[in-house]
Amino acid sequence: MSNRVAEGINTRPLWAERLGVHMVKRPRQVKRYSPSAGKHTLHTVERVKKRRASELRWGQRRFRRVMAGYRGFPRPKPDGREKPTKRVNILYRCTETGKAHYAPCKRAKKFELIDR
Repeated sequence: MSNRVAEGINTRPLWAERLGVHMVKRPRQVKRYSPSAGKHTLHTVERVKKRRASELRWGQRRFRRVMAGYRGFPRPKPDGREKPTKRVNILYRCTETGKAHYAPCKRAKKFELIDR
């Protein structure tokens, strides 16, 4: 056990330090394997933005049907607080082929892309 924890001065929980869920800084360009090129190439890193939900999907159609008329909201509002970390989806785009692929998403409180 470290001295900071023993003295009670720890600013962040240990699980957060172990999982690395605090501030994440990633370079805008990184060299990694491209399946389309078949070799390691330079990739540009983008954060995936949330797009508008499609009105034609089954869940959205059911939601609109339940909300129609005099009924209320179809499910209870979640009580408690918001989660402390959000999942960050990162898109890697190959500079040679222009193809894009994902990596498994990570949790982070803050996410920032920096130029190196």
